[in-house]
Amino acid sequence: MAYVNVNRHSSRTKKSAEFAINTIVGPDSFIRGDIKSGGFTRIDGSVKGNLHAQGRVVVGEKARMRSSIKGTTVTIGGVVDGNILASERLIVLSSALILGDITTRRIEAGEGCLIHGRVRVCQTEESWERAVSEYRDKRHG
Repeated sequence: MAYVNVNRHSSRTKKSAEFAINTIVGPDSFIRGDIKSGGFTRIDGSVKGNLHAQGRVVVGEKARMRSSIKGTTVTIGGVVDGNILASERLIVLSSALILGDITTRRIEAGEGCLIHGRVRVCQTEESWERAVSEYRDKRHG
């Protein structure tokens, strides 16, 4: 299993680090293995392996992922075959296809997007903590 570790520079503020792109997988790239990113991650290629980002995640319209995705604000424009955990919100563009379960605090879905799976929107801190615990149990169980 391959790991890509990308860490934020400690001299950056949290806000600027959240919007600085730390990891990019270009349109003609293929990665097999897990990706761990310390900040904003953009995927425009193909990934087979889980993505764990401490910041925002953008999956471009031509991206193809067989991955579980974890991030703060996650935007999906391409195809994701895997579960998504977005701690702030999930934005599903009209071009998106998601085959998996979604857990988030807020969701926006464009007309024409396709989601095949369970969608769980947690409005309280208690329900969020319970959902995150269940997500972890599924991944490690």
